[in-house]
Amino acid sequence: MSTGVGLISGGLDSILAVKVLQDQNIEIIGISYVTPFFNSEKAEQANKFLNIDLRIIDITDIHLEMVKSPKHGYGKGMNPCIDCHALMFHEAGKLMEAEGADFLFSGEVLGERPMSQNFRSLMEVAKESGYEDVIIRPLSARLLPETCPESEGKVDRQRLLNLSGRSRKPQIELAKHYGITEYAQPAGGCLLTDKGYSRRLKELMDNDPDHDLRDIDFLTIGRQFRLASGEKVIIGRDQKDNEKLLSMKRDDDVIIDVFDHPSPIAMIPHGGSIEAIKMSASICVTHSDAPGDQDIQVTYYCGGDEQNIWVKAIPRDELENIRIQ
Repeated sequence: MSTGVGLISGGLDSILAVKVLQDQNIEIIGISYVTPFFNSEKAEQANKFLNIDLRIIDITDIHLEMVKSPKHGYGKGMNPCIDCHALMFHEAGKLMEAEGADFLFSGEVLGERPMSQNFRSLMEVAKESGYEDVIIRPLSARLLPETCPESEGKVDRQRLLNLSGRSRKPQIELAKHYGITEYAQPAGGCLLTDKGYSRRLKELMDNDPDHDLRDIDFLTIGRQFRLASGEKVIIGRDQKDNEKLLSMKRDDDVIIDVFDHPSPIAMIPHGGSIEAIKMSASICVTHSDAPGDQDIQVTYYCGGDEQNIWVKAIPRDELENIRIQ
């Protein structure tokens, strides 16, 4: 019996790729990767009915290094899809060798995504992964060059598929054939494809070259501003944001709260000068229920110290000059 190691996103294509191979009595080991930009939730959900050997692997460190300077560049956001897929196959190849498996596979469909799943991109991903000869795309295999597992009879090429294009109708019909009624919808799985998130990530990389993983985790929280002195200020949008900021606090962070008026929490990650604290306090007042034309008492906390200052709100139109979009 042959064994395939597959990239499992939890979407319909990856589910169908597993099913097509299982029709040949091929044993499946699935991999779902975790980084700050995507997780394994959909894959784990899909595995409730796939019931394969699913490995959850955190590749944060090597993935972050790749995102900083991808060989093949970015898509419309900060998504380095070709480099990312090549990295995933490379890491899967290590597991394939460790397990003594026969090939790698994914649910990619030729032409389904014009940039990352055209013929040239699929071939480039395979080449860059270091495992070009053993990567199979079961849903489009008969439209792609034959690979070693196929020529060696470990996989029957004639029982693989020839799907192509952006239409999902063939996959939906195939899902009905296999009795699959629930599956994740395509797109939306990677934060790097989100334009707003991508702008924040690029801004972080440009301004904080020594950023850490927590700084990346902050990117999804609240309103964010970059002061002229270089500090970042994060303002919670709601109670959930406020609680998340407080839960992520370190001793060197500055936390700001408007005294005696309903307000969001503000944070200066890694601290800042007294001038930065005053500016951040003014931003916090602007987003509070405090009167905009008066000096307002604001409390800030850093380490074990608590201090009070009085500041006025900043006009909202002036905030646009320092807002991180």
